[in-house]
Amino acid sequence: MRRIEPCFPLSHGIPRVDDRWIVSGIIFVIRNGLRWRDAPPAYGPHKTIYNRFIRWSRLGVFNRIFAKLAAKGGKPDRLMIDGTHLKAHRTEASLLKRAS
Repeated sequence: MRRIEPCFPLSHGIPRVDDRWIVSGIIFVIRNGLRWRDAPPAYGPHKTIYNRFIRWSRLGVFNRIFAKLAAKGGKPDRLMIDGTHLKAHRTEASLLKRAS
């Protein structure tokens, strides 16, 4: 956490939920494929977790974290490609046609 802490935006003087809990909540929700509202209360309010995820994504916080952690590791011995994909439900494809 010490290595990635400088990547987080500074608080604007307003007390807020600890960034460590928010990062843990974001990881928990994404890893388990949950809705934001299903995040355990121990990580803070689900709306806070969601808002911080959206705001940090737009600000490039996660890109900075990944770059910082990847730079520390050196050149990898092996690269892996994940072939996972999600298929949209058949009704999703027709939404664009109805919107026109």
